[in-house]
Amino acid sequence: MTLTTTPSTTPSTTPHIPHWIDGARREGASGRTGEVTDPATGEVTGHVALAGVEEVDAAVASAAAAFLAWRDTSLARRTAMLFRFRELLNARKPELAAIITAEHGKVLDDALGEVSRGQEVVEYACGVPSLVRGGFTENASTGVDVHSVRQPLGPVAVISPFNFPAMVPMWFFPIAIATGNTVVLKPSEQDPSAAVWLAELWAEAGLPDGVFTVVQGDRVAVDRLLEHPDVRAVSFVGSTAVARHVYETGTRHGKRVQALGGAKNHMVVLPDADLDLAADAAVNAGFGSAGERCMAISAVVAVGGIGDDLVARIAGRTATLRTGDGRKGCDMGPLISRRHRDRVASYVDAGELQGADVVVDGRQVTPDGAEDGFWLGPTLLDRVAPDMSVYTDEVFGPVLSVLRVDTYEQAVALVNANEYGNGTAVFTNDGGAARRFQHEVEVGMIGVNVPIPVPMAYYSFGGWKNSLFGDSHAHGADGVHFYTRGKVITSRWLDPSHGGLDLGFPRNG
Repeated sequence: MTLTTTPSTTPSTTPHIPHWIDGARREGASGRTGEVTDPATGEVTGHVALAGVEEVDAAVASAAAAFLAWRDTSLARRTAMLFRFRELLNARKPELAAIITAEHGKVLDDALGEVSRGQEVVEYACGVPSLVRGGFTENASTGVDVHSVRQPLGPVAVISPFNFPAMVPMWFFPIAIATGNTVVLKPSEQDPSAAVWLAELWAEAGLPDGVFTVVQGDRVAVDRLLEHPDVRAVSFVGSTAVARHVYETGTRHGKRVQALGGAKNHMVVLPDADLDLAADAAVNAGFGSAGERCMAISAVVAVGGIGDDLVARIAGRTATLRTGDGRKGCDMGPLISRRHRDRVASYVDAGELQGADVVVDGRQVTPDGAEDGFWLGPTLLDRVAPDMSVYTDEVFGPVLSVLRVDTYEQAVALVNANEYGNGTAVFTNDGGAARRFQHEVEVGMIGVNVPIPVPMAYYSFGGWKNSLFGDSHAHGADGVHFYTRGKVITSRWLDPSHGGLDLGFPRNG
């Protein structure tokens, strides 16, 4: 997510991308808009409304007004609504994928995969009756019963990043809605149309007005959501710097916050690994979605004497990739913006100056797309050192760095010394080594011969260290607990023949 933008007040003939408030499109009233571009052409394809404080307040007020009735809607009816949404999404997912490709740039197949992974959380949330089921103890004390329930919080905010305009919101809002909350979604201003499409799909499914709201905007909208007294919780995914800001600001204003930050994901390749499998995985996980994934592999750690062989295999595969417009059947699309493309390229420049070997140079790519697209081809750097900026920073682009170490212990120490702890992978045919690795490495998600270990929806997604601020991971059991709070009821129904005063402290018995 970006908290800086260049607002536009110039009238335009391009489409206007509005808010969604009270079950309808709401045109912007702040007078500020931001440009939305097609990354494959560089053309401005729309202008998105950038909310002021008043528009955020209207969105939250709508969510607050809808909350009491939605909270009291039966689990059976909520579940039926989720199933209808799921069926509509399943039937129309190519529409959503096309919107994602047009505004983000990822290839269509990757966009379809994003929608499908988000839909897994919708399906998980369809089981909400069992997810919020409480407990009951009869006769905990003589004539006393105890039971527990989980209840929704109220209006909650979801602030999502540009790289997954559908999947990341769907990590959060299905569970929040299923458990009885109302949701205000603030999507990235760089690819905002998917959020409005999802809102319209909810309306088609019959969701009451105000239960799902979209407020477009930049930092003004984010900070108002973090400060608004009626917003009970905030879910965020984005860079570490912004995640820290979201967490500190939100908690200072008394909110529950789960803020998922940046990553530097390693793939450790041990000497006994299948190097063809490892090379395939490195290319797939390093260059898919142009490296704009928080779970992308950006650092390959070659252990022992396999470095030359592994780099040659990765380079050979990288050379076969076709970079271009995601609507033309290419393997990899453009980056989200020209500014981001130039930032990523600057890390390649810095790595080269600091002594890394540029084995495959994506700066020289000839794309299958418009000349003004935001192109940077797959890039492979070898002999990267741990103090180079291309390794220390989250590059968030199609740049794969290879580091070489002599031993398993050095590889684990390298991973654990990094400030991020999102995900990592180990490639090996040694079960003992894999078991030791998953025990010793200090990250939240681990893959064994799996390069992108994104958990299924019924597990929870989240990292350690500077990859997560707050105690709750996304979706799964953590998601249910994040969007609900527990209540325990102790009750005794007295026999009419009993009574009398007793000022002593209640005792079990």
